[in-house]
Amino acid sequence: MNSFTRRSLMRAGLTSAPLISVGTSTLPLFLSQTARAAETPAKGEKILVVIQLLGGNDGLNTVVPHKIDGYARGRRGLRIPAASLVKLSDEIGLHPGLKPMEKSLESGRLAVIQGVGYPNPDRSHFRSMDIWESARLDPNDLATGWLGRAMDSAAERSDAAARINGVHIGARNLPLALRARRVDIPSLERLDQLQIKGDNTLTRIAADVDRLRLAETNSKAPEPAAPMTDNPLLGFVARTTATAVASSKKLADLDTRPGSVKYPESGLSSRLQLVSRMIKSGLDTRVFYTSLEGFDTHANQLNVHAGLLGQLGSALAAFEADMAEAGQTDRVAVLVFSEFGRRLAENASLGTDHGAAAPVFMTGTLARKGLVGAHPSMDPKDLNDGDVMFHTDFRRIYADILAKHLGVDPAAVLGGGFEPLGVLA
Repeated sequence: MNSFTRRSLMRAGLTSAPLISVGTSTLPLFLSQTARAAETPAKGEKILVVIQLLGGNDGLNTVVPHKIDGYARGRRGLRIPAASLVKLSDEIGLHPGLKPMEKSLESGRLAVIQGVGYPNPDRSHFRSMDIWESARLDPNDLATGWLGRAMDSAAERSDAAARINGVHIGARNLPLALRARRVDIPSLERLDQLQIKGDNTLTRIAADVDRLRLAETNSKAPEPAAPMTDNPLLGFVARTTATAVASSKKLADLDTRPGSVKYPESGLSSRLQLVSRMIKSGLDTRVFYTSLEGFDTHANQLNVHAGLLGQLGSALAAFEADMAEAGQTDRVAVLVFSEFGRRLAENASLGTDHGAAAPVFMTGTLARKGLVGAHPSMDPKDLNDGDVMFHTDFRRIYADILAKHLGVDPAAVLGGGFEPLGVLA
């Protein structure tokens, strides 16, 4: 039997075929994983959607402690008027840009987890993102992310139905959070990247395989094609390609016409609408990861921050309504976080500088609703170099998601010592 290797595949030109050229080498594998779901209805596994707010969201002007001593003293130019807030308690309200989330709040599907962070906080964007995305404090231990390890852990189980597939939607590189050892996670911006174009795809693959045989045997003419099962690698290529093409056509033919929910026009809305379409299509993807950038508001923060939170609130409200209309509400939880908050005192440029603790949002079927945990103290004696301090380790939120929603042992992903926070039902 001939010895077929990746080098021989490249020499024969197979890696230039549509199998590889759909945008990223993981997409055909991702498509092949959807074949089971495309043939059968979705089985109802829980789904996690992660929205990462890039740049360090100002938590104090997102979840506004308008009646707690210290806020008015630190925020003179950036203070949000109490009358405009969405009431969470007598002392605390949501930024008016998040008013579209009021329905989720009233229906008990919104949790606002206060004072979230980690020990010895780092104000570097990149370092803090590494910590949140890897769920590890050791800078030398960044080979995998917390969701990547969850997928690896599920892949090791004998029950194939328990496995977790994920996808990143956005223009940035694959987030560290999704980096895994055993599972390939695709990154895409548009649904058409999941569609392999052209009716002659398999014919071109077969021609490449013939060229491969010719290169391996140094023959002057192609030998009659042997059955694909004669060689494991060629069999894998053929099976993966055929499944990917079939799944791509299935995606293109799926009836995913929009329902009555109208999404606002924004980049985040478009990405969440794509997530919705993929969920309603019956794919077996269980983790969707996307982001909204622009939160590094060192100057002229007021209007910029209002616009960003307006995008977040309106997009998330549309997505929640869409999932409810599609009967998917009980399956889907959404996690919204940023790498750090910002300092209590506004700066001379009417912005805020890098801080530490910040709130985290979750929507879903919840055991704890509305405000979760006390607001961090803003008493000057309790601040650390102008930062409010955390009291809830973010890994407790992850432990909750892993145990309650994804069915993965938190200790296998996070190590020991992180009790689930108990927000998810």
